[in-house]
Amino acid sequence: MQELMDLFSNVFELNWQMVVMWIIGGILIYLAIKKDMEPTLLLPMGFGAILVNLPFSGAITQGKEEGALSVLYEAGIANELFPLILFIGIGAMIDFGPLLSNPILMLFGAAAQFGIFFTLCLASMFFDITDAAAISIIGAADGPTAIVVANKLKSQYIGAIMVAAYSYMALVPMIQPPVIKLLTTKKERRIRMAYTQRPVSKTTRILFPIIITILAGLIAPASVSLIGFLMFGNLIRECGVLNSLSETAQKVLANLITIFLGITVASQMVAEKFLAAETLLILGLGLFAFIFDTAGGVLFAKFLNLFLKEKINPVIGAAGISAFPMAGRVAHKIVQKEDPTNFVLMQATGVNVSGQIASVIAGGLILNFFL
Repeated sequence: MQELMDLFSNVFELNWQMVVMWIIGGILIYLAIKKDMEPTLLLPMGFGAILVNLPFSGAITQGKEEGALSVLYEAGIANELFPLILFIGIGAMIDFGPLLSNPILMLFGAAAQFGIFFTLCLASMFFDITDAAAISIIGAADGPTAIVVANKLKSQYIGAIMVAAYSYMALVPMIQPPVIKLLTTKKERRIRMAYTQRPVSKTTRILFPIIITILAGLIAPASVSLIGFLMFGNLIRECGVLNSLSETAQKVLANLITIFLGITVASQMVAEKFLAAETLLILGLGLFAFIFDTAGGVLFAKFLNLFLKEKINPVIGAAGISAFPMAGRVAHKIVQKEDPTNFVLMQATGVNVSGQIASVIAGGLILNFFL
């Protein structure tokens, strides 16, 4: 009889906000499974969104001793451990060869950070300046950087920032194509770019992560932990003597930490917080930042084309956001849809990895300004 009464008690605890969060969780799971959109991230986020919005879910979300997700949050997010470890795995995945073969692609990575600083100005109209700075970094399309910046700036909206950053990262294939098509003509999307594979010596590949770490530390000291772990992962890949460790970092480590991050981010998707006006505004500002980052890269390529004899396909400019390797793939697919014989994957990948570096430096600059 008592069990039956407890069951009815649970049912009566339900509210419309919880049901809305179940629907959101279901949509994320659908996108992960049916659309194969970043399943290692969206699936745990979607399931977690349902989990933390069940009646009496406080046992897993609250309290350091009894809350499993709270313990995970304190162990991996509050002290920035998960983002830093994940950057080792991301660094091990990245091949900087296309960028080193054509260093001018670095300019597109820088141009695609425009949305961060534009959003900072807009967000400062609604939030205090440090919270606005933390919100603006959502536009970096880099979840780990967003977590670190929000933590260091002690933003009271870190949960909403985490959710926005990781949600939009996973939704790049849905967000970017309409923006790219709005800003480019069919003729521009069909521009062919010659690609010549220039040999990059092993010495160059090894020195590159070391030099970038030093330069980033001098330009934006606050970024040195992020860029350092990213470049350390790349050094593991390129040194040639740690192949098994590189494989582990790329696959086992990166996937495991991504799953932990997804479920931990979901712990912040409690209905009372997620459906608040401030959270919805932050999600809107994050989307705004993503759109303007994409636009910044595309428009920069169109600007360069005014002066270049050999034109650049402006679609690759959109790959300058940090979402690796999704943004590069999205750019290539858009070009291939216009002309299946046109291949810009290598150029788009070069721009994409430059965006990975540029976003971390942008995060460091934000910290230097506001810490």
